[in-house]
Amino acid sequence: MTLTDPPLRDRFWTLPLGQLNSREWEALCDGCGRCCLVKLEDEDSGEVVFTDLSCRYLDTRRCRCQVYAQRRRKVPGCLQVTEEMARSDWLPASCAYRLRAEDKPLPEWHPLLSGDPGSVRAAGISVAGRVVPENRVAERDWEDHVIHWVEN
Repeated sequence: MTLTDPPLRDRFWTLPLGQLNSREWEALCDGCGRCCLVKLEDEDSGEVVFTDLSCRYLDTRRCRCQVYAQRRRKVPGCLQVTEEMARSDWLPASCAYRLRAEDKPLPEWHPLLSGDPGSVRAAGISVAGRVVPENRVAERDWEDHVIHWVEN
């Protein structure tokens, strides 16, 4: 945190996304890593499915991007979570941004409510230990990695 960072307001996670300051926006993330999974979209139906393949830069133990500040430069297709994106099925149904975009409350396991970053893993939401970096699997085989433990 720097002197120019805005403060976190009390219960900021109950506010509409458009009212969050930059620090609150970042703090809303639960750190599950699901947004860093490779998604496949059916060209005909537009259906989006998740795979158990993660971005090559996701630390799959800690569920943190290893190049966060440069992520969009290193991975041009990296999703930038915006209010508009939060209303799409490119983010999982459990995502705090999506829940708040839909005016739903955060779940009890969210670290902002539980006070415990480990609650995400304990709730079975974290991708830690459940994924493989996408650069270890040939792209022609990605369809073999579709999963159903992430709802969208």
